[in-house]
Amino acid sequence: MRSFFAKFKLFGIVLFCLSVVIIYLFYNALSPKKTLPIYQPSGVNPELVDTSIQHVKKYHTIADFSLVNQNGKNITQDDYSDVIYIADFFFTTCPTICPIMTKNMTSIQSRITNDDVKLLSHSVTPVIDSVAQLKKYALEKGVDDTKWNLVTGDKKQIYELARKSYLAVKTDGDGGPFDMIHTENFILIDKEKRIRGFYDGTKTEEIDRLMADLEILKNSYKQ
Repeated sequence: MRSFFAKFKLFGIVLFCLSVVIIYLFYNALSPKKTLPIYQPSGVNPELVDTSIQHVKKYHTIADFSLVNQNGKNITQDDYSDVIYIADFFFTTCPTICPIMTKNMTSIQSRITNDDVKLLSHSVTPVIDSVAQLKKYALEKGVDDTKWNLVTGDKKQIYELARKSYLAVKTDGDGGPFDMIHTENFILIDKEKRIRGFYDGTKTEEIDRLMADLEILKNSYKQ
């Protein structure tokens, strides 16, 4: 009799465990997957969007570019083809927000473990930030050349990218000698060159949010 009750108890435990597993699988299958928005100029704070593109409601992507990195290599959209990347705008002599942003970008760099995520930092003072200056800065800050490009080049091109592609700044301007961009924004870009998130690069909690969103975006390509 004891043997019968022992077997019955064991059967009940096994049945309970199977029920839990089945419920979990059904819940997981039916639960909506987390997705990130695709940002279009018309849906972003107008202060961040150049007036010439505020009407754009779909198909907005990052424009093609040609810039030079800390190693003197020409960097184009092809170097970021089929990868997710995080972009920002900085300058090496900035005494205020840039050191914090660079520290946080370095933290992100250390948390990236695969080859399909990269970083891209654009100098907003390209006249000052020569290749040699960027290389010195990269060495000081521990930049990994395989993951992170610091780029300089034509100021008008960089400023147009910031204003009309990345939607990163609140100021108007033409990229001229007296034009100056200063933004704390980190921008998450997907493999289709679309904006998927904006984050304050000076705040730890925003970096954590970025990393969580990055995982969601990475997982969306596995489905």
